[in-house]
Amino acid sequence: MAGSTTELIKEKLDIVDFIRGYLNLQPAGKNFKANCPFHKEKTPSFMVSPERQSWHCFGCGAHGDVFGFLMQHENLEFGEALRVLAEKTGVELKRLNPAEHKIAGLLYELNSIATEFFKKAFQNFARGKKYLEERGLTQNAVEEFDIGWAPAEAEALSLHFLNSGYTPEDIIRAGLAIKTDRGMLLDRFRGRIMFPIHNHLGKVVGFTGRVLPQYEGEGIAKYINSPESPIFNKSKLLYGFFKSKNAIRETGVAFLVEGQMDFLMSWQAGVKNVVASSGTALTLDHLRLLRRACDELILSFDSDEAGSTAMERAIDLSESNDFNVKIALLAGVKDPAEAVQKDPGILREGIAHACPAMQFYFEKYLPTSGLLDYSRREELRALRVVLGKVKIIASPVTRSYWLSELSRRTGIAERVLAEELERIEVRQGALATANEGKENADQTFHFKKYSRRELIGERLLGMAVAKNNFSILDDSKEYLADLHKRSFEILRRGDRRSDDAGLDEIINLIILGSKELKDEEIGQLKRELMKEFIKERKNTLTAMIKRAEQDGDEAVLATALSELNKLSVLVIQ
Repeated sequence: MAGSTTELIKEKLDIVDFIRGYLNLQPAGKNFKANCPFHKEKTPSFMVSPERQSWHCFGCGAHGDVFGFLMQHENLEFGEALRVLAEKTGVELKRLNPAEHKIAGLLYELNSIATEFFKKAFQNFARGKKYLEERGLTQNAVEEFDIGWAPAEAEALSLHFLNSGYTPEDIIRAGLAIKTDRGMLLDRFRGRIMFPIHNHLGKVVGFTGRVLPQYEGEGIAKYINSPESPIFNKSKLLYGFFKSKNAIRETGVAFLVEGQMDFLMSWQAGVKNVVASSGTALTLDHLRLLRRACDELILSFDSDEAGSTAMERAIDLSESNDFNVKIALLAGVKDPAEAVQKDPGILREGIAHACPAMQFYFEKYLPTSGLLDYSRREELRALRVVLGKVKIIASPVTRSYWLSELSRRTGIAERVLAEELERIEVRQGALATANEGKENADQTFHFKKYSRRELIGERLLGMAVAKNNFSILDDSKEYLADLHKRSFEILRRGDRRSDDAGLDEIINLIILGSKELKDEEIGQLKRELMKEFIKERKNTLTAMIKRAEQDGDEAVLATALSELNKLSVLVIQ
């Protein structure tokens, strides 16, 4: 539409100049040509027309304007492409709050400066270099991914910013510093190897800091991550994707690993279609990002119990979203990083011979030979686990194939397995966070019902994450549900992960819903939380009293009555 924002951007941006930033364009009459970036070809068939301000590939048929090129090349939605090009051309987006736009620019700037600060500090830090060398990482990889070092000093980075004219509020907002209870500014990252996290356009939006092994111990988190911010949402970012997206698109396959070192070592070994979930649970947003580039995933997570649980969740979520999923089995090593360090061939062999996810489940839950006695409860339970995995497969054709394979493996008629399959209830918690599930779950899935107390607690914890201030909940911590108390302690330490997959889902949900609240809202929520705690505790005590009266247990009866009386006279302002 004439006069629209998109048309104004296209008027200000010449398509030839823009695409030349990505491709080696050569004159071809009044047009320009290049090898198409969207499919493999030896002879250029990608044409750009300055006159029409458009492009077309005569090889694969892809075509469009400057927006279409950016969306395909960078795996962006239209809204994201609009923001990028508006920023590039200086066109104001009327729907975008100017203050938010200014804050985002400031956060990018601060993260970029912090990256250079950490890189410079790393140059003179021999122990950090030795540690990465011992892990097998080369200097080239260190430089390519901007790895650095946060000095083991209380305010080294903060002073660097303050001396450059930035305010304490700016540094805290960027998640690079915290304010102590005494009002002092303290660097969030101290004495840690720093891994910058880039968005899919290559801008640094946050960090993961790893403590050196000799300092691991009680009370010291192995990893610390940047808090959520307007530019950093861990559930939507995949580590290294800005580098590997083209290789993923070309191969149609993404090799998904857990952590930064797994990514870096795989990349260093020549596996260029690798991407990492960066120590967080795989989400639907991650899969949506990958879907634009591929439809097959090869997974390789840590071989310990936590890694195995995380991999099952990733498999199930991916299968339910119609990805073809395979597993790279790396015998004799803990993870891809260790495999590369021992012998890069182990990793390449594991990827080349990756087995289908359902085959992996067959081997895990069913015997390799002989038939189980499915009249026994344990054996029937194992079979039902596998049937549950089959049920979540999105494609009916693929689901039918694996049901047939399961029949062959177990000796049970396919018709009987199909009947049993219909009785299986798939728990949505295994597939996505509760927040994602509400929008994307199949109607046959069953959701956990949250109490009002849990919902209020979750909202308060999200507020504390957004403010990066957990002391504000010290007076209400005792009223939180047990899982939220555990989440509170983990988040207050600066961690984003536990050894419990169920707890990780709650933590992810809290972070996803993090939002700053006004003081009066916080006060009201605290009062409501206390009310719900009292209500639930009264119900519990009433049941205890009835039971104690029936059993004649005077000690329990007296204790329960005393506590109930205290709750009954408690006045909530």
